Amino acid sequence: MRTPRERPAPRRSFRVARSLGALFAASAALSLAAPDFPSWAFPVVVETSSPAPDDTTPLRLPGSPVAYTRARIDAYEKGPPDWFPAEHPPMPAVVAKGRMPEVWACAYCHLPDGAGRPENAGLAGLTKGYIIQQIANFRSGARTGSEPRRAPQSRMTSIARSATDEEVAEAAAYYSSLRPAAHLTVVETPAAPASYVTGWMLARAPGGATEPIGSRIVEVPENLESAELRDPHTRYVAYAPVGSLKRGAELVLSGGAGRTLQCATCHGPGLRGLGDIPPITGRSPSYVMRQLYDIRGGKRAGSAVLMTVVVAHLSDEDMVAIAAYLASLPP
Repeated sequence: MRTPRERPAPRRSFRVARSLGALFAASAALSLAAPDFPSWAFPVVVETSSPAPDDTTPLRLPGSPVAYTRARIDAYEKGPPDWFPAEHPPMPAVVAKGRMPEVWACAYCHLPDGAGRPENAGLAGLTKGYIIQQIANFRSGARTGSEPRRAPQSRMTSIARSATDEEVAEAAAYYSSLRPAAHLTVVETPAAPASYVTGWMLARAPGGATEPIGSRIVEVPENLESAELRDPHTRYVAYAPVGSLKRGAELVLSGGAGRTLQCATCHGPGLRGLGDIPPITGRSPSYVMRQLYDIRGGKRAGSAVLMTVVVAHLSDEDMVAIAAYLASLPP
């Protein structure tokens, strides 16, 4: 499968190379102590027994013309629930139904409108070339991830290796045609809601308890039932440490006095993407943290190789700040 390389427009190539070269030449004395693993960004579901989902009661969402039972919503092998079919173009077969059992429907995880969820990537508005390149990276083993127990990561690798080039191209063309929507609010706070893992993401624990935020982001759906119904309109709140947005802005916009590279150098004006280099605003901060951490640890390579030097001297706290700041911007 031929895929485009991720690179800035030619007129910027010299400036980008010079900036990256300066980072490569930075003192190795800036090495960081190994931080604790940010398990909050890589939540793992603990398997428990549960009763069979209800297959008789129709469930509805406000403004939706359709109804689904809980059993149908959970039946990934049948494709995604499409709550708002008028809000997106007709989905190609690989997006709407997949080719089971090898290829799951793309929209079951990434949703028909491409909004995605904290456990995976939002695809709406990414270029066709970028999406195709990422599938190639999953196929080659360049995107292995830092938490081997995460099913979304291993499943994506399996799907990428089973999908045909034609299916990948159809899915990429579909999602690149969609406009991303804002479904996220970032709140700086010294204390976040106590949380637990469900559906490979975090949710508020019952009872309303809180706990110190520490150096992490707690990203949870405003309405867990909406998220569990795979409602593409689900809104999320990302609780971040106090001061994250200011620190993140310094790192993203100026490079933090040489600690990293200005993100706009490659990701373009307004961080809205440049060619097949993706836009990075308004994205799930859990997702962004995973990518930065994976790249720094060598678990995401391939077309992301230029990012290795960009993140080399970032601490976990720096990456938290960057993820929070980018999430606070409109997509």
